[in-house]
Amino acid sequence: MPAKTIRKILKRAFDKISNEKVKQNLLQAIPFWVASIITGLIAVFYSRIFAFLESQSFSIIHYHSWQIFILTPLCFLIAWWLVKKFAPNARGSGIPQVVAAIELANPRDDKKIKKLLSIKVFIVKIISSFMMILGGGIIGKEGPTVQIAGTVFRKINEWLPSWWPKISKRNMIMTGAAAGLAAAFNTPLGGIVFAVEELTKTHISYFKTALFTAVIIAGLTAQGLLGPYLYLGYPDVTGLSNFIFFPLIFVAIIAGLSGSIMSKIILLIFRWKRNFKFQYQHILYVLSCAIIIASIAFFFDPRILGSGKEIMTTTLFSAQKNVQWYTAIDRIIGTMFSFTTGAAGGIFAPSLGAGAGIGSLMAGWLEVTANNANLLILCGMVGFLTGVTRTPFTSAILVLEMTDRHNVIFHLMIAGLVASLVSMFIDKHSLYDHLKVQTLHDLYHEDKKSESLKHTH
Repeated sequence: MPAKTIRKILKRAFDKISNEKVKQNLLQAIPFWVASIITGLIAVFYSRIFAFLESQSFSIIHYHSWQIFILTPLCFLIAWWLVKKFAPNARGSGIPQVVAAIELANPRDDKKIKKLLSIKVFIVKIISSFMMILGGGIIGKEGPTVQIAGTVFRKINEWLPSWWPKISKRNMIMTGAAAGLAAAFNTPLGGIVFAVEELTKTHISYFKTALFTAVIIAGLTAQGLLGPYLYLGYPDVTGLSNFIFFPLIFVAIIAGLSGSIMSKIILLIFRWKRNFKFQYQHILYVLSCAIIIASIAFFFDPRILGSGKEIMTTTLFSAQKNVQWYTAIDRIIGTMFSFTTGAAGGIFAPSLGAGAGIGSLMAGWLEVTANNANLLILCGMVGFLTGVTRTPFTSAILVLEMTDRHNVIFHLMIAGLVASLVSMFIDKHSLYDHLKVQTLHDLYHEDKKSESLKHTH
């Protein structure tokens, strides 16, 4: 059915509603509901293919381990080339691009927002991240899902007919990002807290209803197709020691510092890469990253590959509570080299995986019981993610919802707060803050360049 026909039918239907307040409320709500359903469906589709390709990568490496030296460089190179050629703003996580789009949400900067949240970026983001995960890249799906959801909400807002009440573009994109995170991890509270803590520093009273309903609808849509699942499961954290708070704080300090140091190194690599003047330099860097990651997986531990979910589930739900001393370091190195290639891929899940490795290692050194080890692993996850994002409450709520362990909510919050405080010694700003600033700088630089070319011609 043509779009014009649908708009005419909708207009006739709403004209029949006599109560003006009801009509206005419905017209304000429907775009959020429609976008939320679409976001939930896309999140499920994306999540299933992402998980399938990750399992295929592990299968190939398990049966023919030497093939990693072909698969990883080839996939990394394709993933980087797709972004470089077709949509530069599809690179990396996607969350800095969404935060930048929220800041630019005004009619004057529509062209800039389109560069960050468009159908082309949407498609390239998906394909590039698929190639990365197939090649064993240490990436997550959550950042791309946030950018994809922001694009969906923006496009729905753009397609509204002229007679429809105006809806804030900023609120629409912000709500989409929160719904995307909720659908990616099945963590509705995490999506809401993420919107408050990371996406905006302003009061949300003007769009809190839209935010809550969008997160709920997107989450329910995903649950309707995938079932009421937990991202991780139900680790046993009963019968904890009364003295566990001391090891917990120790783990949070190490994890928080590690996450912030990794972020600092990533930024330094990006700064160094900006000096590249020739295409072959970027190609050599991508291939070098792929070979380093393949070598670590082949000679040390194949569990460093992928999103990190395997290392989280293994340490939490098996007798193998303690990892090797180099596992967490390898995860951090792999995350740095995957993220700095310039291809698409999130950093949430890899950060959780690295944090799980740190918590597991500390639990082994401290010789705690299995249940106490599970708590330290969860706190390591919260601490490391907080070190990267500087969102302690989002990190704690996400891990809480992934495991449904409400008896340790205070432990997780303490870990997040401690990690947030120690991270300030490394850098006052998060990785996303720095990348957002760089994204905005690049956009303005592109505009000035295009303006100068117009004047030249």
